[in-house]
Amino acid sequence: MIKNYFKIAWRNMLRNKAFSAINIVGLSLGVAACLLILQYVAFELSYDNFHKNGAQIYRVQQDRYNEGKLSTQWAAGAYAVGNSFKDAFPEVQDYVKLLQRGKSLLDYGDKSIKIENYFVASSSFFYIFSYPLLIGNPQTALAESNTIVLSESLSKRLFGKENPLGKTIKGNKRKPFKVSGVFKDMPANSHFKTELLMSYATFLADVKPDNPDIAWQWDGCLTYIKIRPGTDTKALEAKFPALIDKLAGADHKKYKSAAVYLLQPLRDIHLYSHLMMEAEANGDGKTVYLLLGIAFFIVVIAWVNYINLATARAINRAKEVGVRKAVGSLRGQLIGQFMTESFLLNGLAVILALILVALALPKFNEISGQQLSFALLGSKMFWLPLTGLFVIGAFFSGLYPAFILSGFKPVAVLKGKVLATRQGVVLRKSLVVFQFAASLFLLVGTLAVFQQIRYMRAQSLGINIDQTLVVNPPIVADDSTYMRQLAAFKDELLRQSNVKGITASTVVPGQASDWNAGGIRLKGTDEGQGKQYRIIGVDYDFLKTYDLKLIAGRNFSKEFGSDPKAVVFNKMAIQQLGFSNPEDAIGKEIDFWGEIFTVVGVTDNFHQQSLRDAYEPLILRLIPDLRGYFSIKMAGGPANGAVASVREEWNKFFPGNPFEYAYLDDRFNEQYKADQRFGQVFGIFTGLAILVACLGLFGLASFTTAQRTKEIGIRKVLGSSVFSIVEMLYREFVILIAISFVVATPLAWFAVSQWLDGYAFRTDIQWWLFLIPFAAVLVIALLTVSFQSIKAALTNPVTSLRSE
Repeated sequence: MIKNYFKIAWRNMLRNKAFSAINIVGLSLGVAACLLILQYVAFELSYDNFHKNGAQIYRVQQDRYNEGKLSTQWAAGAYAVGNSFKDAFPEVQDYVKLLQRGKSLLDYGDKSIKIENYFVASSSFFYIFSYPLLIGNPQTALAESNTIVLSESLSKRLFGKENPLGKTIKGNKRKPFKVSGVFKDMPANSHFKTELLMSYATFLADVKPDNPDIAWQWDGCLTYIKIRPGTDTKALEAKFPALIDKLAGADHKKYKSAAVYLLQPLRDIHLYSHLMMEAEANGDGKTVYLLLGIAFFIVVIAWVNYINLATARAINRAKEVGVRKAVGSLRGQLIGQFMTESFLLNGLAVILALILVALALPKFNEISGQQLSFALLGSKMFWLPLTGLFVIGAFFSGLYPAFILSGFKPVAVLKGKVLATRQGVVLRKSLVVFQFAASLFLLVGTLAVFQQIRYMRAQSLGINIDQTLVVNPPIVADDSTYMRQLAAFKDELLRQSNVKGITASTVVPGQASDWNAGGIRLKGTDEGQGKQYRIIGVDYDFLKTYDLKLIAGRNFSKEFGSDPKAVVFNKMAIQQLGFSNPEDAIGKEIDFWGEIFTVVGVTDNFHQQSLRDAYEPLILRLIPDLRGYFSIKMAGGPANGAVASVREEWNKFFPGNPFEYAYLDDRFNEQYKADQRFGQVFGIFTGLAILVACLGLFGLASFTTAQRTKEIGIRKVLGSSVFSIVEMLYREFVILIAISFVVATPLAWFAVSQWLDGYAFRTDIQWWLFLIPFAAVLVIALLTVSFQSIKAALTNPVTSLRSE
């Protein structure tokens, strides 16, 4: 019987090639799009799931308050947290401290390798995290001073096939380190990644006589704790304030500030944490679940097509059902037959979808920024969703048509008295409304994303980043000669005709300033008046090179011998200091951690970071011998020649340092890359949703016009024009799309408003954001049905009436 079902289903599919092709293509596009998105979502949700004790590991988040108001939120907080919590609370089994560092040069023999990012880690790192140690003892690998642990790939690059254990390498051509272990390369789905870990004991030795482990006002330490199984984290959090008040309460009262500590589940960090000093840029939980919603919409639209076309063809298959019932077929057998057809079509669609996924995967990786590979074909995380999509789709999309088709009465069918029911027509129209409402919703969302990105990139930053070449700080430099090298380097570059200016700074526009200073106040005021500011260290030429607008006071100048003790505030920082008029702040002295500085200038507010973030209170602090990023303002001309001349001077004055550069406008716009990728992914899958919906509309229009063949013939005989007949056929679809617009608009407006609330500087929601998608979908839909409608209207009425 089952074999017979499949044989008949196959014959029906071949007999109705157009119907079958529309369904298979629509379903395969829907399933392929859904699978790609599901792989993306599964990867994002898999971050840090590989840790054996992941459910017991929490990162300690630090929220700092000034006079009761939240001022900053830190991923990397006070150094004293980990050891203090371990000593005070039995619920805490252990802790690990991580300090993120920047680039470094490693030398072994004649090999010199640059690494982009390394961490300082305390001794319990390999006890808490599940990063397998391939060589070395996990309990002692990070216990001693001047020891490092390398990743497997870095070890191979430095030592080849040699055993690196006990070998000595030099860091930045100065300090020797002993290799105490090799760990397996960190997976891509880890919220922090590195090739090198330096022992925390090394850091403690370097900062003596200071003791960071008792410092509650010294921020910058990522602290992770492992709690005992069964611990109530909320109850544990509730114990923190009393301990903090006991250990750091005097400082908090002194500065009228406080710190609140919260526990972040390790597995939530990647999607839900966007704090100061994150180990790396994290993902966005809202985006992930929104893409999951798009996947759902696309595949449901494809299933709706099948239901629509199958029920629309019900009358065409009525006689088949009548004959089957007349010769003894039971309703259950007929349902089995039609469900078999559904499973066959869905099965073929899944095979085609797999081919589409294989073809689209490289391009999808390029757009999404992920590295999904064909290895996923061997993962249950691929086959489980695929099997689920196939079974659920085939069953539910085939169930309703099967019940409709199997319910025809044989006597009425064979007498030709079967007509489309009102309920069936209403259902088909409702499903079409759903399809196009979903398409409109997605199209409005796509336009909103691109409009916001365009808005942010078009706004004035208040700082000139055009034609600016940024060179990364030198890693290796002799402190005794650095000032002479720096001055000579600047002088040589300024002699070149294509260089207009050069400046050095701790960060450049587009980077967050991790130098956060609390307790800054006017000289002579109570210590409790201290506030928190973000600090940017600059040289004399920073304001001039970046065309920063001074609204009061003056720039830094070598003519003033006191300027190394001078600072320039931005407008927001002056307001936080208590001045509404910038002129009133000029000449005022501030207490900066016990040192006295003079406010010599005030700049207008400018965007140090993207327009997603609000203006911050910034202080530009003069540091003449600053070892930071070099910003070189170019005069234009061939970029390659300019870069080559800068490289030549760099190699002359900073030998042994890699020359790493970027144009600042490109680097600044990197902040919008995640939004751009999201917009591209959103746009591509929105286009697929519309395509799948239009495939169904094309098929539905074909059957609708076929059923109205006789009506069209009679209308033409009675004098109706081709235009009036086409208009009649269009009218039904226009009404359905108009209803879709009414349904989608409020939902899209709400979703876009919620999304835009995440931006400090955002575009307004314009009326055209909804009208353009409506017009676009309407035109696409009408073009889709035009072929069938015009063909029916042009058909000779004699042919139409003879069809009966």
